[in-house]
Amino acid sequence: MQKGDPRLIRAWTMYDWANSAYSLTITSAIFPIYFAAITTFGGKDQVLATYGLPAASLQSYVLSLGFLIVAAVVPILSGIADHRGNKKNYLKFFCYLGSISCAGLFFLTYDNLWPGLLLFMLACIGFSGSLVFYDAYLPEIAEPKDHDRVSARGYAMGYIGSVILLVINLLMVMKPDLFGIPDKDGLPARLSFLTVGIWWAGWAQITFRNLPDARAPKEDKVNVFTTGYKELRKVWKQMLGLKRLRRFLTAFFVFNMGVQTVMYLAVTYAKQEVKEPDGSPIADSGLIISILVIQLVAAVGALLFVRLSKRFGNIPALIIGLVIWMCICLAAWRIQWTNEFYVLAAFVGLVMGGTQALSRSTYAKLLPETEDHASYFSFYDVTLYLATVLGTLAFGLVNQMTGDIRNTIIAIGIFFVVGSLLLLRVPRERVIAPQAGQAQ
Repeated sequence: MQKGDPRLIRAWTMYDWANSAYSLTITSAIFPIYFAAITTFGGKDQVLATYGLPAASLQSYVLSLGFLIVAAVVPILSGIADHRGNKKNYLKFFCYLGSISCAGLFFLTYDNLWPGLLLFMLACIGFSGSLVFYDAYLPEIAEPKDHDRVSARGYAMGYIGSVILLVINLLMVMKPDLFGIPDKDGLPARLSFLTVGIWWAGWAQITFRNLPDARAPKEDKVNVFTTGYKELRKVWKQMLGLKRLRRFLTAFFVFNMGVQTVMYLAVTYAKQEVKEPDGSPIADSGLIISILVIQLVAAVGALLFVRLSKRFGNIPALIIGLVIWMCICLAAWRIQWTNEFYVLAAFVGLVMGGTQALSRSTYAKLLPETEDHASYFSFYDVTLYLATVLGTLAFGLVNQMTGDIRNTIIAIGIFFVVGSLLLLRVPRERVIAPQAGQAQ
């Protein structure tokens, strides 16, 4: 298949369809609710009573550690992949690591909390590590003029696919009798984790079958780890001369501390702060409704921001998105009731889909002419993961130190303000891919 082939692009987007089940069911919907349930006894946080820190903070710290491990390991692996020409093998490895770990969460109970959290971290590593090599295919399967559209299509596929599996999982959890599942010991929820692993690995086979196979290595009989480091250093030196790419990556790092924290911990926040009309905490069904709203609207948002980028340019469109994020933070600080939270969820979905899709395509457009796509995208994704580490860490620390989870909104809002100011420093000329090493 040639670059721009519809079949190739369709196969590539199927990995978004496959792996987004993890980001919805595990990180956003069922797992946070299940984790809160097994760590709460008699209305008290058992993790806090036993280990001296809130369960929500423990969850955020485990995520932070997982992303930190990915940030440390993946850049070297991406250099090796570029040298050996076999990034699809690494994509498969991280995919299977993540999917098997999700399936293993079936065994998570409070009695085996720490092994379960280890699997939770490994699932995070598998998901995050695979995206480095998946994203690196974007410049190889689509022309620069199509990067926005193809990136948005991938995210839209992910949002839609993940909603389909979540609806099935919700029926399992809320109506277990329909499936003949005993409603005890959290079995329906734990079975949903198993289905995520099967869905992820199963649909990924379409991607693996159609993406290009390994090319011939650049050199034979070399130390791959040393070569991986050299590839990484070469790309880093090239990036230092690309001012627009460098400045965009800096802004991307800052505003994604906010985006990723909202994605991973919004349910945790709502569980504590949003109330039903009778003053009771938001019901699990209400949380699920808000998550479904976010996912469905996000698919529309990804495509909408493609239109904004065509009209105003990529950077201005991203700034518009960040301004909306700031308004969302201001509203989140003030809201208290479920009906307000549903409206806010719609706006979160709109801007989340847009900023994610447009960030990936903007970075792809700014790349020089190169074969080292995995190495270049490792910097993009590692920047994303380090942002997630710091964002989730800030969430946990602010919550732990102040004792009021609502104060975490202040930190998240600051990330968006600073990120938008840094985007203003990115030169506004039309995005053109320069030659490797050429200053912009």
